[in-house]
Amino acid sequence: MKPIIAISMGDYNGIGPEVTFKALASIDTQFSTPVWIGSKSVLQYYTTGLNLPITYHKADENGPFKDGKIHILDLFHNEDHQPEPGVLSADAGRTAMKAVETGIRLCMNKKCHALVTAPISKEAISMAGYDVPGHTEFLAQQTSADDVVMMLVNGDLRVALVSVHVPLKDVGIDISAEKIIKKAEILQRSLIRDFGIQTPKIAVLGLNPHAGDGGVLGMEEIDIIQPSIHSLRNSGVRADGPFSADGFFGSRLHHTYDAILAMYHDQGLIPFKTLSFGKGVNFTAGLPIIRTSPDHGTAFSIAGKNRADESSFLEAYNLALSMVKN
Repeated sequence: MKPIIAISMGDYNGIGPEVTFKALASIDTQFSTPVWIGSKSVLQYYTTGLNLPITYHKADENGPFKDGKIHILDLFHNEDHQPEPGVLSADAGRTAMKAVETGIRLCMNKKCHALVTAPISKEAISMAGYDVPGHTEFLAQQTSADDVVMMLVNGDLRVALVSVHVPLKDVGIDISAEKIIKKAEILQRSLIRDFGIQTPKIAVLGLNPHAGDGGVLGMEEIDIIQPSIHSLRNSGVRADGPFSADGFFGSRLHHTYDAILAMYHDQGLIPFKTLSFGKGVNFTAGLPIIRTSPDHGTAFSIAGKNRADESSFLEAYNLALSMVKN
């Protein structure tokens, strides 16, 4: 059987449906079976507007899914959703999350092999009553995962985060030796299992400018990060650091490691997105299912204008396929 890949709709007022349908028009179903989860009225709005005729089979949660065919799982049979590109909407947030919930359930019940999530709006899902900061935390809750790691991937460049969706002023409080060790161990297991790297080598970044300059610019490296790295090495994890983030990327040291563990969101994602040229993938390590996503957001400013590039979505889809095989 070909890998069956669930795809959640995302926010229908953002670029998610556009990049998804552009990607589906080019995906070779000789190698996989895509299952798009969302609203048929949203499908019709975008495929007609983008002039993307897609041949598909209707499906429901029970399957079975026809091998090598595109499937549409319409969750909202009695609802007519008319997208308003670029507009924040509680209904767009609600339907996006219902699609994610269904995709998770399909994977947990072994109906699908992986889930690719189109972008959601954190503001829209909050308007819809969801009290989660993003996909990563929601996926962990729904799958009862003990802990997860948010990782951005582009080929051999893999950046993982210790602190994720936390205000910058709270990052220092959010970081602990126990948390760094746990995230690094999850990262190592994922590199072995999901990426097929037998003896992964991990670079750990510092928190402060110049990695604290020996305590002059902060003590976190000495008190928290260095002891964490020593503990990881003693347990068999090949971890080096702490590195000064600017010097690390500026001197191209990222080419010599299988993954980088950054302390907080922008420290890792700004260099990653600068280097990945719009082809990055968001991957959640530590889940009992495979989940990938394009590394961009809803991009409301260009939604509905046929300007969105599907490259990152295709990378997310293909990475999910590769992980299924691994």
